[in-house]
Amino acid sequence: MFKKEMIAMLLAGGQGSRLGVLTAKVAKPAVAFGGKYRIIDFPLSNCINSGIDTVGVLTQYQPLRLNTHIGIGIPWDLDRNVGGVSILPPYEKSSNSEWYTGTANAIYQNLNYMETYNPDYVLILSGDHIYKMDYEVMLDFHKANKADVTIAAMPVPIEEASRFGIVVADGDGKIRDFEEKPEKPSSNLASMGIYIFSWPVLREALIKLKDQPNCDFGKHVIPYCHQKGDRLFAYEYNGYWKDVGTLSSYWEANMELIDIIPEFNLYEEFWKIYTNSANIPPQYIAEQGVVDRCIISNGSEIYGEVHNSVLGGSVVVGKGSVVRDSIIMQGVTIGENCVIEKAIIAEDTVVGKGAVIGIGSEVPNKMKPNIYSGGLATIGENSVIPEGVQIGKNTAVSGVTSAEDYPGGVLESGETLIKAGDRV
Repeated sequence: MFKKEMIAMLLAGGQGSRLGVLTAKVAKPAVAFGGKYRIIDFPLSNCINSGIDTVGVLTQYQPLRLNTHIGIGIPWDLDRNVGGVSILPPYEKSSNSEWYTGTANAIYQNLNYMETYNPDYVLILSGDHIYKMDYEVMLDFHKANKADVTIAAMPVPIEEASRFGIVVADGDGKIRDFEEKPEKPSSNLASMGIYIFSWPVLREALIKLKDQPNCDFGKHVIPYCHQKGDRLFAYEYNGYWKDVGTLSSYWEANMELIDIIPEFNLYEEFWKIYTNSANIPPQYIAEQGVVDRCIISNGSEIYGEVHNSVLGGSVVVGKGSVVRDSIIMQGVTIGENCVIEKAIIAEDTVVGKGAVIGIGSEVPNKMKPNIYSGGLATIGENSVIPEGVQIGKNTAVSGVTSAEDYPGGVLESGETLIKAGDRV
């Protein structure tokens, strides 16, 4: 029996449907961020920087890239004989097999894993936020208050509070009440979906609620513990925290990284963000190439102009092309004389020469106006954009497209073009 003071359970099974074509083939925590990173690198790095060396990563939706990225945990120093990182997909049990149906149900299905370490505390995290946080400080707060459950919470503007689960706490941080997405919030402290449970309390709650359909922490476990009279505390966090769940917030968070003094610094020595980065040569900027206010990852070759953009590894920008205010993920090839404005182009896409992306007027997207918005043009991974076509704003393109798919050579603003089948 190994004894660990605190283990972390990282929920990374989400589809992230509000990211549209970006998550058609990959789980949201595996989506690229800031050039060479993936979203899951942030909570994983927080764990090892906080001294937590046992992390269970719960996967479900499209787990392949996530599994490959995490591997045995070497980049995060999580390749341990005891503990380390474990990938925990849903599996067939003797009596039944079932998918994870809610956040708490996923944790319940991994009781055996947690019992192996007999922890004093369990830290529950979600794999889709960008932030730096020392969980050890939160654990000290939990112990000092003799808490059963501690919820990390951060102040949000009161006019936005109805989008979140809200905690109402007294002066000492003791939680008096919960409000799940209230119309008229009584506080502006929003739950961040980060919880520390004393292990016996978590175990009892999960077993008690095991038959609850779609059992969830915010909706079921926390209210259950509250009603039972457990000691619940809110740990107030005031650092940078970004939910990159929509295309606009994802684009904004990437663009904030290139501010002269970014609010969120990826390169602090004392709190490193680790990632599984391929061994590729440095970036190459040709004599006629222009780069201004960008993050350019290794292996990229710039023959044209790139302004105010974030580029992943091994991106090629052809001669005479101009890229502005865009996120270009790894392995994308942009032909010569293209113009790309305010676009998100996912991995391994090929843009034919002379193509123009992100022009025209801002018209709401016809199919999914709440997803493809903010004036962005979004292109899914492994797509092909033919030579010379024009793509408007609030658009989505995915798949191998050909000139016939663009009437008059144009995909108007607000249109969606999804082609089945993959590039051969």
